[in-house]
Amino acid sequence: MPIRVPDSLPALDDLAAEGVDLIASGQALKQDIRPLRLLLLNLMPTKKVTEIQFARLFGCSPLQVELILMTTESYTPKNTEPAYLRRFYRQLSDVENDYFDALIITGAPIETKPFEEVSYWPELVGIMNWSKKHCFRRLGICWGAQALLYHFYGLPKYQMEKKFFGIYEHSITSHSGRLMHGFTTTFPMPVSRYTMNKKNDFLKIGLNILAESNEIGVGMARDKSTGDLFVLNHLEYDAETLNSEYKRDKNDGLDTFLPRNYYPQNNPELTPQNYWRPFAYLLCANWLNDLYQDTLFDLSKLEN
Repeated sequence: MPIRVPDSLPALDDLAAEGVDLIASGQALKQDIRPLRLLLLNLMPTKKVTEIQFARLFGCSPLQVELILMTTESYTPKNTEPAYLRRFYRQLSDVENDYFDALIITGAPIETKPFEEVSYWPELVGIMNWSKKHCFRRLGICWGAQALLYHFYGLPKYQMEKKFFGIYEHSITSHSGRLMHGFTTTFPMPVSRYTMNKKNDFLKIGLNILAESNEIGVGMARDKSTGDLFVLNHLEYDAETLNSEYKRDKNDGLDTFLPRNYYPQNNPELTPQNYWRPFAYLLCANWLNDLYQDTLFDLSKLEN
């Protein structure tokens, strides 16, 4: 089945060029199928790039998926035109009486700040609390995962001496449930962060660690009781994403270093290859299948 995205979304052309199976909203309404409704709270500054990354992955499923884009009301992104946000993005006030199969919270380049010092933290807390009665499940990516872990479980994040930056091997530590079906014993994940969460903190509160790295710790964890998933790294990244971050940091005069295990022959003049994407597709397919089998048909019953 195709992924359903807003009519006229510019990302449609890029996704269609890649061969991603798409369906416009008008056509989807003619099908007698309830799609999985995914609310994507996009906190990344490169909103259009992030839209494509997630739509590409969710479009790989045989299930029909409706992707609804969301942004904050209390903070206006600087890198996206206001008209674009007004046309394609919703805020909590627009969806507060609606229901969704899952809320997805992306990463954000603010992880060195204490959560309470983030300008839109009070709004995000409101969204996360609202989701408990309006979204069947939650998926957090990088800082989005850390925010969910901190708010709902009190799990702290710890500042590192230097940035974790590059492609790091992770080992499967649990095959519980469907999420890791088809994964090899080890697999690569792109990483770009200055903070980490400690394994013992996960274990103390009973979260199931699915994957971890000997070098940088926990990479993926899950709450068995709710099915909420926390991915601390960036399987959704394109081949060029870390390259763009590296060049941006160099141009800004930051003391940056080459992303590990990324450039061929460790040469930034050579084009990096995306060798983690098969695992990104696999995780999203498994997650959507898991969600489809567990979610309610009538989502309004979430409030009961």
